[in-house]
Amino acid sequence: MVALLGRSGSGKSTLLNLLGGIDRPDAGTVEVAGMRVHDLTERQLTHFRRRHVGFVFQFFHLIPELTGEENVLMPARLTGEGSVERGRELLGRLGLNGAAEQLPHTLSGGEQQRIAIARALVNEPDLILADEPTGNLDRAAGAAVLDTLRGVATGARSVILATHDREAAGMADRVITVED
Repeated sequence: MVALLGRSGSGKSTLLNLLGGIDRPDAGTVEVAGMRVHDLTERQLTHFRRRHVGFVFQFFHLIPELTGEENVLMPARLTGEGSVERGRELLGRLGLNGAAEQLPHTLSGGEQQRIAIARALVNEPDLILADEPTGNLDRAAGAAVLDTLRGVATGARSVILATHDREAAGMADRVITVED
């Protein structure tokens, strides 16, 4: 796990967006796993994001009309891969069995963020990009989210965490300070 540590506005989110193919650079190159992300067509970028990258955002971006389980399974439906079993396994592993049939507005912030993490993991991406994932959580929920991300960062899976919180960055194997 790598932490990008810096103040608000220092460029952490921009770097994550470049790595995930959401933004394109004005100059230079962006390469992820041997792929020059900035050279990919829109169609190739969509494929790259769906198959190789999982995004975890500060503001969750859950679909309010869908249950927890339906939110988790959305990326699997888009790719035609993944399964209900995989989604349910993730919900169980993250302690969210009771949240599976609930709508997001009925869940705590910590539960919503763990739903978002399960959604990011359902297609088993190689890279998880987490942008201030603890920014809107209380201390206990934030610690649980960091423990989850730390557990994900094993084997061939990488996590890049953008944060302004030194304590959160301390959970990483490597910390890169971003300054403007």
